[in-house]
Amino acid sequence: MPQQFIELGEGYGDVYELLEIIKTNHERFHQAFILTSTKEDKKVTSLAVALKPVGESKFMPIYICREGIPYDEEQPTKRQNMFEAQVEQLNRKAVVVEIKHSSIFSESKLFYQYLIGILRLNNYLPALT
Repeated sequence: MPQQFIELGEGYGDVYELLEIIKTNHERFHQAFILTSTKEDKKVTSLAVALKPVGESKFMPIYICREGIPYDEEQPTKRQNMFEAQVEQLNRKAVVVEIKHSSIFSESKLFYQYLIGILRLNNYLPALT
């Protein structure tokens, strides 16, 4: 099953769009992710949600707000709290995964391939069929 990341932005106003995607596609919800990374001693968060394919399609979209939200494990931001609350309304919990920062990759396409590999290896996404 091919998966592809669809970047919404860096997570400022885009988080509200991500929340709406979760709300309106609750029957397609597969998994939510809080992806943390570090650049120059500064931790940031990416919020993402994977949706099940539509109908006969084998395409699995993963919507992401990439690295625009500061990360603090003890004091989550309002945007992260809103994301987690939306996911909890579906009786699910977002998975927290620590990853490499996208800046170490020469292209965002390589970063997203790396992410898909990490998520598949941990069985958060189905294998390519």
